[in-house]
Amino acid sequence: MNKTVKLSLVTASLMVTALTATALAQGVVNPTTALAQLGSKVYSTGPNGEQPASASSVTLSAAEIAKLKAMKATAAIVLHYGGNDWSNAQVDGLKARFTQLGIKVIAVTDAGFKPEKQVSDLETVSARKPSVIVSIPTDPVATAGAYKKVAAAGIKLVFMDNVPKGLKAGTDYTSVVSSDNYGNGIASAYLMAQALGSKGTIGIIYHSADFFVTKQRYMAFKATIKQFPNIKVVAEQGIGGPDFAGDAEKVANAMLTRNPNLSGIWAVWDVPAEGVLSAARTAGRKDLIVATMDLGKNVALEMAKPGGLIKGLGAQRPYQAGVTEANLAAYALLGKKAPAYVALNALPVTRATLATGWKSVYNQTLPGDVAGVLNQK
Repeated sequence: MNKTVKLSLVTASLMVTALTATALAQGVVNPTTALAQLGSKVYSTGPNGEQPASASSVTLSAAEIAKLKAMKATAAIVLHYGGNDWSNAQVDGLKARFTQLGIKVIAVTDAGFKPEKQVSDLETVSARKPSVIVSIPTDPVATAGAYKKVAAAGIKLVFMDNVPKGLKAGTDYTSVVSSDNYGNGIASAYLMAQALGSKGTIGIIYHSADFFVTKQRYMAFKATIKQFPNIKVVAEQGIGGPDFAGDAEKVANAMLTRNPNLSGIWAVWDVPAEGVLSAARTAGRKDLIVATMDLGKNVALEMAKPGGLIKGLGAQRPYQAGVTEANLAAYALLGKKAPAYVALNALPVTRATLATGWKSVYNQTLPGDVAGVLNQK
């Protein structure tokens, strides 16, 4: 991890550490009260320590949109990996807004979380000379050279969540858009504490790659869970993928074998959490409490069940992030000055708020099968 990213994460961690010290000095933290206060602040800073701008501040006038439509611009979307709910929602938001702006999407690629595949994708897409590429790097170091070539070719760049090492906002790329991953890590810790009654033993499954946003989640969860002295972290292990569900299942199996009375497990996002669910079912642990990040369909189905293992999660807003990224691509094409880092507020979701949470995340009503489970008594 580069020095500026470390400083950004450390700054955010110090904020929560200060809150933890204050909370402990004042007595037992009430997680329900703490959750209610999350909506008023973005805790994340950008990959290079940038202060966040709000998505609502990224706007286009009717005249600017008319000018964009006359450009006949094109765009490509270069993903770290696709097929999951988060990536699909990002692409949906991007495509919907690009259509409104008259920008044609000519390619969507899936690197399978392999840097070498993403480098190849960038070379292939760049040969088609899109006006702009919206992308999320699989690895900020291994892909940096490829992105520098894209920028040197005059193709505008907008990033999701992560930024390649050595690229500068306003010079090499326009902006980076992210949900408040640090804030969502805080939310998932409070939701875990709430479900545990502020006491118990837990395991942590984190992402072992040098990936900025997942590091934010992990650090935020660890710093926040320290506010609860009767919750003890007794096991933690990283997973590198690309089989994140399978890797997490193996780790969770080992945790449950070594700690048969484990109260809960936190997983860094919904796909690893699916592996935790499989391990819990194999072990017959219907009482295990699971908290995670990202509101995917499978974890939503589990959360919807009366007595489901997923008790809460911190959700990103990928559809709205996609819309915002498209707007920033328009800024780049128009030569309009853009904020270097744009963040969307954290969104705590529980069974009670599942329907409204889904609408916020995907800009859609809750799927019928999930709603059917949720309506069960």
